[in-house]
Amino acid sequence: MKSKWYFINSGPCSPSYNMALDEALLDLHSTGEIPPVIRFYEWNPATLSIGYFQSAEKDVNIQAIKEQNLGFVRRPTGGRAVLHESELTYSIIVSEQYPNMPATVTEAYRVLSEGLLIGFQNLGLNAYFSIPDTEEKLADLKKPKSAVCFDAPSWYELVVEGKKVAGSAQTRQKGVILQHGAILLDLDEDKLLSVFNFSSEEAKERMRKKLPEKAVAINRLTDRQITIPQCVESFKIGFEKALDIELVPYELTEKQLQYVKMLEETKYSNDEWNFRK
Repeated sequence: MKSKWYFINSGPCSPSYNMALDEALLDLHSTGEIPPVIRFYEWNPATLSIGYFQSAEKDVNIQAIKEQNLGFVRRPTGGRAVLHESELTYSIIVSEQYPNMPATVTEAYRVLSEGLLIGFQNLGLNAYFSIPDTEEKLADLKKPKSAVCFDAPSWYELVVEGKKVAGSAQTRQKGVILQHGAILLDLDEDKLLSVFNFSSEEAKERMRKKLPEKAVAINRLTDRQITIPQCVESFKIGFEKALDIELVPYELTEKQLQYVKMLEETKYSNDEWNFRK
């Protein structure tokens, strides 16, 4: 018998709701109220999310975010800033004690991201795991050159033709792993660069030139236009196969939705959380 995990496809949601729901699912799984969960979602409006440890004041051009009517939220996970626009976002919520789950963050990434690997292959893309194999790449991971997530792939992130196609981040709380990440369908480099602070125009131009070599959206890798529903289907099958599970559609109860709303109002829609030092 395959393990049954819950499956939620939230569609487009506000930034504060997206992060509140991910945290709520972690909490609900930690108490045993729900089994492990795979969730897919999108963002309305397009949103810049920053990592738990990032400084909004230092890294982010807040004025540009306001002028372009973009959302802004701080994630509960680490990693660098991501502009969520033409993408499918996934999250995985599973206990650290789940059978055969590696104890180390890096190896757990590899196990959980296997579903992404198969998903990309289902779409006909020759994806593989990135493994930093030079001193320069290892140094980039230890001391990132920029606040931009898609500047460089980390251990076991997904790359096609040497370029990053999915960026992921992870947190562990209450004995539960939350891993979520962005699967890029299209990428607007100008908009992405506009929402970051750079030390100089030269630094910004260097990043503009470097970005196409480092990251790529999947619709630039194929002659056909890949859609969100195609991605949902491909990656859902990918996770089922990789983790040897059956995904069962799930809708939150009224009580669970109230808990999400509470987290949203007290945390993720709050400047105190989003702009904290």
